[in-house]
Amino acid sequence: MKIEILGTGCSKCQALTLHVKEAVAKKGMFAQVEKVEDIMKIMAYGITSTPALVIDGTVVSSGKLLSVDEIVVFLGS
Repeated sequence: MKIEILGTGCSKCQALTLHVKEAVAKKGMFAQVEKVEDIMKIMAYGITSTPALVIDGTVVSSGKLLSVDEIVVFLGS
């Protein structure tokens, strides 16, 4: 599973990165977690606000700081 956090480095983007790592650990799964700060790559996803969460190429959230439990739901079973 590939998880991308899209954002330019704001505090919410940094917090989302930490929450994603906590959620992955909570699920006990392996995932490639990548922080994407390149504005051109972010724009390619067509989002209008950050932070955004992308799982396996699909934007699942944009403009919201998700909690660890919300992310766990997106990670599935």
